[in-house]
Amino acid sequence: MQIYFGSLPHVPKYWGAEIQKLEGHDKWVTAVAFSPDGKTAVSASWDKTIRLWDVATGDEGPVLVGHDDTVSAVAFSPDGQTVLSGSWDSTVRLCDAATGGKNRKFEGHNNVVSAIAFSPDGKTVVSGSYDKTVRLWDIAKGEEKHMFEGHDGRVNAVAFSPDGKTVASGSDDKTVRLWDAVTGEEIRTLVGHDDQVTAVVFSPDSKVVVSGSGDKTVRLWDTVTGEEIRTLVGHENTVSAIAFSPDGKTVLSGSWDTTIRLWDAGKAGEIQKLVGHDYLVSAVAFSPDGKMVISGSWDTTVRLWNVAMGEKMRRPAGHNDIVETVVFSPDGKTVVSESYDKMIRLWDTEKGEEKREFEGRNEHFGGAIVFSQDSKILVSGSYDGTVTLWDAANGRKMQTLVGHDDHVTAVAFSLDGKAVVSGSGDKTIRLWDAVTGGNIHTLVGHNDQVSEVVFSPDGTTVVSGSDDKTVRLWDIAKGEEKRKFEGHSERISAVAFSPDGKTVASGSDDKTVRLWDAVTGEELRTLVGHDDDITAVAFSPDGKTVVSGSRDKTVRVWDAATGEARHKHLTPRSVFRTDFSCDGNYLETDIGRLDLVVAPTAHRAPGTETLSTILLESSWVRHGGADFLWLPHEYRGYSSAVFDLFLVIGQVSGAVSFFSFKSWCNKSSKQGFSRPE
Repeated sequence: MQIYFGSLPHVPKYWGAEIQKLEGHDKWVTAVAFSPDGKTAVSASWDKTIRLWDVATGDEGPVLVGHDDTVSAVAFSPDGQTVLSGSWDSTVRLCDAATGGKNRKFEGHNNVVSAIAFSPDGKTVVSGSYDKTVRLWDIAKGEEKHMFEGHDGRVNAVAFSPDGKTVASGSDDKTVRLWDAVTGEEIRTLVGHDDQVTAVVFSPDSKVVVSGSGDKTVRLWDTVTGEEIRTLVGHENTVSAIAFSPDGKTVLSGSWDTTIRLWDAGKAGEIQKLVGHDYLVSAVAFSPDGKMVISGSWDTTVRLWNVAMGEKMRRPAGHNDIVETVVFSPDGKTVVSESYDKMIRLWDTEKGEEKREFEGRNEHFGGAIVFSQDSKILVSGSYDGTVTLWDAANGRKMQTLVGHDDHVTAVAFSLDGKAVVSGSGDKTIRLWDAVTGGNIHTLVGHNDQVSEVVFSPDGTTVVSGSDDKTVRLWDIAKGEEKRKFEGHSERISAVAFSPDGKTVASGSDDKTVRLWDAVTGEELRTLVGHDDDITAVAFSPDGKTVVSGSRDKTVRVWDAATGEARHKHLTPRSVFRTDFSCDGNYLETDIGRLDLVVAPTAHRAPGTETLSTILLESSWVRHGGADFLWLPHEYRGYSSAVFDLFLVIGQVSGAVSFFSFKSWCNKSSKQGFSRPE
């Protein structure tokens, strides 16, 4: 890794609790379990398969097949040699865990088998079914021992008590029932849930049974008296899975709200929340030593979690909510971040450490934030219609510029730092004196929200794009409109000046990029090729090349003189901000760095990533076309920016992480990125 990094990333000691993501099932995962020795995990799925996994390496082992429909439940025998499964094909099966060979099939249920469990001695199996019955099976004889009837709805969950004397079942009838495993008699009915009971489990000492329900609660019951001990509240949707830790101190729950929670069984307090699945959690289990948790989800993945590590985690230093924006200063020494917590923070790029928190709170939320060219001042636009100037050295608020009647959508500094321009949802553009805060001009002409504003290289002109489908040029000295460019059929999403100021590029939701003569106002050419909205445009340093980003997840490179498409680069997600490297060979975007000089060949497909390509995907930093650095869920990027040696990621956890790569080149100017709505 040191081959590619200039220095190791600045990240907290404990990244997250998630250890492995096990992928192999191609449909929803319904059930998971650990082997008694904790070395193997088993999972079941709607894809009708049962898969075994090596817990240490995450490697997939044997795939067990045989059921004719969804496998809804799975368990290891106490000796770890046999896998038990229940299915929507109404059968219960025993398979050899090593070979996958079929040992026995139990038939008797006339509807979906929803839940199964081994007795502690491994001689008996219990199954629950949508046919409203619970059945006990003698493994040696392959015969049904008892059928428990009493539930008024389908049975969703069953469990054996650790002492082997009692069976618990949960049902759509909102009850938990306890049954004598020897006589088959019902002992008691536990009433309290307001919706279906989806999961049941006994404590290690058999004194407590825990249930999960569609009423979003986890409830603990006294098995002797049948009284409810406590209710655990916190999930925001159905509690679909329950487990007890081996020491009996912790209750584990999985939910349709996609989270996994650990609870103190004695104090009824939530200990920890594990986030990572992208769809409802359907199954959870503790490892035999209680140090790991396994979960299955309808996102088709099985995940392993280190509970001990999770307990050591603390909220990372930084913001207290999603980091919405990260921006590099032009000199690359500083990064500013904005968050849903309404705070602005400044970071040292080299050290990856927070320098200061800005005074007051900012109502930014999706507006804009930009550094002056000397990196000394920050300007931010807000949803409350104000524009604020900040001292980047001490975080002090210098000026609040008031005038817009709607949210500020875009801001920019003039190259000399003396003026600021802002665009707004109120359809106006305002020019401000950066020193006094005075409103120099209000530019009126657009008939809809102003989406983009940019100064010309000589600072005499501003170009603006609007939802009214027009691009306009404005004379700064006079405060007048110079010309209007019409031709796009949808809103304008991006504008840029060529380095010599003679050409304007505009991108639109009409999927085209258009080049305009800034002097005559004539359309020079239309660049066609994207399959979705244009999100970004930029000129190369020599003005000969135009690049565009789109919601079609491509970056396209165009010849500015002819309009010819040179290259197409496939990207993992849409690019919303672009800038060229100092030598013009690389494009530095909000998702990473693209090599622009590599053309497709007979041996390289269009958009192929090279060794110099650095890209940020949802869960990976990619290098040279390969997954390179995995990011735990808490540290995945919501916003990001690139400056020469550095990739900075603003994360959903509120943290900001810095990655330094081997030398690229120096550059004096860079823009940042704010994730659009």
